[in-house]
Amino acid sequence: MMKNSYLQLGYQSKGSLWKYLPIPGFFILVMALSYALIQYSQIDVAALMAQEIARKGANKFLFESLAQFALGLAVLLFWVRWIHRQSFTTLISSRNRIDWSRVLFGFLVWGSMVLLGFLFSYWSHSEHFIFTWKGESFWWLLVISLVMIPLQTSFEEVLFRGYMMQGLGRLFRNAWMPLVLTSALFGLMHIGNPEVQKLGLLSLVYYIATGFFLGIITLIDEGLELAMGFHAANNIFTAILVTSTWTAFQTDALFVDVSEPSLGAEVWLPVVIFFPVVFFVFKFKYRWTNIWQKCIAPVTRSVE
Repeated sequence: MMKNSYLQLGYQSKGSLWKYLPIPGFFILVMALSYALIQYSQIDVAALMAQEIARKGANKFLFESLAQFALGLAVLLFWVRWIHRQSFTTLISSRNRIDWSRVLFGFLVWGSMVLLGFLFSYWSHSEHFIFTWKGESFWWLLVISLVMIPLQTSFEEVLFRGYMMQGLGRLFRNAWMPLVLTSALFGLMHIGNPEVQKLGLLSLVYYIATGFFLGIITLIDEGLELAMGFHAANNIFTAILVTSTWTAFQTDALFVDVSEPSLGAEVWLPVVIFFPVVFFVFKFKYRWTNIWQKCIAPVTRSVE
């Protein structure tokens, strides 16, 4: 049976599986405690964010929020290099070197889809959007987004689709269990977001589906590059295009969405239409084969 060479790279990690526990465990614990605090203290996350943004300014608040993920990425890379004795490249790609052209292609494809989705929303409901040009503040937002957001999204991709998938691949010795577990955890990581508070737990369908989509393309393409480009494009375009008072990214974006939030096209359109379209674009571009087999392949030390 075919094997997944990307997950097999986890065997390049030196030492026991316990080394995989501290960083994901700490991250999950922080997320769980944050959610418990929100639930039991009945904190209004959106209102709290609005207060902090009013006090610090939107750009400073965004920078500080993203800096935590940049620090997390640095810690993770240090842990992988010096505790696991594993190269950074093997955490990202089964190729001899990281394919940055794949990162760029993933960025451009999903960035185009996000832009098309926004244009469709604006065309169909222009009354929901207010153009808000804030001059110098927008240019600072653009710089922060282009520099800091890729660090944030890279941390999440390397942690979930790289580090955790490879570790779980060694534990379960197959590809499908790491896919299911990391996709579910990725979705649940967003449970404390203000939009989830506003729309309800059903909105987690989008985040879990996104986790599955990114996990699937990582397994099929045997590398994180496409997922990294996709995720960076999603967050950058979201930050600079449109904001609202009830989302995780409250920025000095070009447009403010003043509509009443609902579980509508914004949640279901990407999952039902955009993700399949992007999948087939990637499939055609990179001539993917053995798609199903790569998603359920065994993960063993030997490489055939």
